[in-house]
Formats: sequence, C-alpha cells, structure tokens
Amino acid sequence: MRLAESAVADEVPWSDHVTEYDRAHFILYLRLLDGVILGASDDELCRAILDIDPRSVLAKKTLTSHLSRARWMAETGYRDLLPKP
Repeated sequence: MRLAESAVADEVPWSDHVTEYDRAHFILYLRLLDGVILGASDDELCRAILDIDPRSVLAKKTLTSHLSRARWMAETGYRDLLPKP
C-alpha cells in the first residue's frame, strides 16, 4: 500500500534542479534504475515500484516520466545534493 504523501504523480514535475518531489521519491528513482539494470519488464516496474496498474491509461507515461527523471538525477541532478565548495 502506498502512502499518500509519497504517491507518484502521473508526470514528474520537471526542473533544472532537484525538487521536493525528487527528494521525496529518491528511493523510488534508485529502485527504478536497479529494476532496469536487473531486466525488469515495464509491467514489473509499474506494479512493484510505482504501485500502479500497468494496464492503466497513464501507466506508460508515468513510468517514462519517472525513469527519465531517475536517469537525470543519476547523471546531472545529484550535483545539487553535493556540498557546495
């Protein structure tokens, strides 16, 4: 069961910097990236990590949005989490 405060949005709020949404869903992003590396199917990622029905109308959009943001966090966004010199 998913807690209301950590529920996933249909589409990640995008920004050029780490957002509160990113901070609240950081573990989810890591789990998605791990799932991809382990070869999980889109259906498995939706069900097990996003806690959404993979057959729903918005499932593909939701998964794509969160995977894109997870990759952005791993490649670029993490810099916002590092201490400033």
